[in-house]
Amino acid sequence: MPKLTVDGIEVEVEAGATVLQACEEAGKEIPRFCYHERLSIAGNCRMCLVEMERAPKPVASCAMPAADGMVIKTDSDLVKKARNGVMEFLLINHPLDCPICDQGGECDLQDQAMAYGFDASRYAEKKRAVKDKELGPIVKTIMTRCIHCTRCVRFSEEVAGVGTMGAVYRGEDTEVGPYIEASINSELSGNLVDLCPVGALTSKPYAFTARPWELKKTDSIDVMDAVGSNIRIDSRSAEVMRVLPRTNDDVNEEWISDKTRYAIDGLKRQRLDRPYVRVDGKLKAASWDEAFAAIKAKVSGLDGKKIAAIAGDTVDCESMTALKDLMGILGSPNLDCRQDGSKIGGPRASYIFNTTISGIDEADACLIAGANVRAEAPIINSRLRKRWRATAGDFKVGIIGESWDPTYKHDYLGAGAETLSAVLDGKNDFAKVLKAAEKPMIIVGMGALNRDDSDAVLATVRAIADKYGMVSGEWNGFNVLHTAASRVGGLDLGFVPGEGGLATNDILDAAAKGDVEVVYLLGADEIDMSKLEKAFVVYQGAMGDAGAQAADVILPGAAYTEKNGTYVNTEGRAQQGWRAVFPVGDAKEDWAIVRALSGALGQALPYDSIEAVRSRMVELSPTFTSLNAVTKAEWADFGKKGDMKPDSFTSPVRNFYMTDPISRASVTMAKCTEAFVKDAAAEKVA
Repeated sequence: MPKLTVDGIEVEVEAGATVLQACEEAGKEIPRFCYHERLSIAGNCRMCLVEMERAPKPVASCAMPAADGMVIKTDSDLVKKARNGVMEFLLINHPLDCPICDQGGECDLQDQAMAYGFDASRYAEKKRAVKDKELGPIVKTIMTRCIHCTRCVRFSEEVAGVGTMGAVYRGEDTEVGPYIEASINSELSGNLVDLCPVGALTSKPYAFTARPWELKKTDSIDVMDAVGSNIRIDSRSAEVMRVLPRTNDDVNEEWISDKTRYAIDGLKRQRLDRPYVRVDGKLKAASWDEAFAAIKAKVSGLDGKKIAAIAGDTVDCESMTALKDLMGILGSPNLDCRQDGSKIGGPRASYIFNTTISGIDEADACLIAGANVRAEAPIINSRLRKRWRATAGDFKVGIIGESWDPTYKHDYLGAGAETLSAVLDGKNDFAKVLKAAEKPMIIVGMGALNRDDSDAVLATVRAIADKYGMVSGEWNGFNVLHTAASRVGGLDLGFVPGEGGLATNDILDAAAKGDVEVVYLLGADEIDMSKLEKAFVVYQGAMGDAGAQAADVILPGAAYTEKNGTYVNTEGRAQQGWRAVFPVGDAKEDWAIVRALSGALGQALPYDSIEAVRSRMVELSPTFTSLNAVTKAEWADFGKKGDMKPDSFTSPVRNFYMTDPISRASVTMAKCTEAFVKDAAAEKVA
């Protein structure tokens, strides 16, 4: 490990580190525009110049490897003069747009011009102007502001894998943009806005709406998929203005998907802000007491087996805990958090992403079955691409199911269960890849597990994991990729049918026959509502989607931005989000609604605070004893051998941009659907 001296401070860094990293290790701040920790080194901006002993001129610290015995100066007169000169050149063509620029107040160029620039320019020529590029509904361009750092080019190529952006022409005529007139067709394109150190790329939906100093910043967790991306919700008064990523190297690094970032405008539309009761076939506004009275009149004296509850994809663990306890008091074993009809459950290792998201960085082969990872979990797909790039293409990926473009080299093996059996039997060539790998992994998605033969599919996948050494020592390469933020939490809490209870599809069939008379939908909108016509439906949620339209009583709940809640992501990591704004109208936090309903029914639940609910969660599952950590699940037997159907594995996500009530209500997601989804008119819902 090389040792070098930075401003008289001796530091030791890992082999391969740059001088810039060594300076930061010594506590010295080095200005930069083009350098980014997660992108390749370009050395374009020259803002990171430092003085190196025996070097004839200042060196770009981002591109200079640290070597033993180096003597570096970061605050000498030569360095200050060099940085002043670089800043002057960068500002030669930059327009004086700060008062109207959306980047104002959080702009790297502003900050560094104040710290390292002059108060005037010696350049008296006309500034150049560059035509703006059309990059789609997400990213707004003002390319005259561009300083050619090429962060956007490297991100689109290295992380997103779309290769849309590039630099054309030379010298002063250089322009950054798409090689041909085209939008950026990537689920991660919004990250370009965060990466741009100036105002050349800004958020189109957020344009001219707020300044950063006006906003209250709240840490939270994304619920648009099962990754559990760490986010920051920026709000002003009672309105959510934007969502930005928080850095978590174990989950989402510092990226988030476009749906996570931009679906929030759906929170302003089709909101449920007061209780409703259906009278003479029409929903009419009611008070909370009237809504509870209507439920009590139907439930009182009813056999618990005639009552059922289904939890949706974005609900928090606190509300599922309260509803599970209420169903227990009412004597109902009919409850399910798997509204897609899948039968996963049992040992915890059988339904989580055991490798963990960061563990992908250690794998050397991957088999994907029944999952379109790019549409279902773009952050995990970018992690797979990162691993593929890190191994220079030696990370082998095989795909079984629908054919989709993962943005990295892969082998398409087949469409369904027959191919899966061939891999198990060693008849498929990819079996050799798995056998030769030291740390192979398999990702099985809901496209393979929401079928009638899911038990047999799960048994086959487990047999593959055992046969090819995917589980050995500390390594567990068996992974289930969920599509719902609430799914793993619900399974951990036991929000599944009790003894003699009915699962989702059975509940719907029983309701259609009249055997189940009351169905409680906790944010559940992705089921066949036509089967509930004979049942008395209670819908609790924040959005006026399918569940609300089928309801006899509507209880307005809080959206994920409006409540404190715990969510367990696909790898089994429990994380907490915090309330950014208060619920709209008369809406309340979901666990509190269930608690109030239990009191109205004369069966009050034994907790009156969210802390007490969380104590109950710990009683139900050890998952909630430690937040932000993944506890290794014990490998156990699961699945059931049997015949598998020859049908193809089909991903449940048909349209990435519209998968839940919030994103379906979003204007921005509608524009993205129109721009990027084939046959958009036929794919309005996921």
